[in-house]
Amino acid sequence: MAKSIYINKKVVIDGIKFDSKKEARRYQALLLLQRVGEISDLELQPKFELVKGVKFSGDARAKPAVRYFADFAYTDTATGKRIVEDVKSPVTKEKPSYKMKRHMMLAIHGIEVLET
Repeated sequence: MAKSIYINKKVVIDGIKFDSKKEARRYQALLLLQRVGEISDLELQPKFELVKGVKFSGDARAKPAVRYFADFAYTDTATGKRIVEDVKSPVTKEKPSYKMKRHMMLAIHGIEVLET
């Protein structure tokens, strides 16, 4: 089995499993911001479809849609703007697959993913 390049330690808070301590800390900070009214409608792991599923001729089954799962989405109560946020390490921020999906989020949905 190949050794993982990620050093993240999974953390569970409020029964929710987070991929890293950094993501768990951000969740706690967002909960606090929601309690004091700076943000609302906090959502975990919001899903966005980037490309519809397709079925190639000759294939028995269709290929699934390409989706992007962000870490958080919420509304900034001061501006009313919906924010989509992803907690990324310097290593994962540079992955070509993440860069492509972030690009597609802006091109397709008009959403610029906030990296924290």
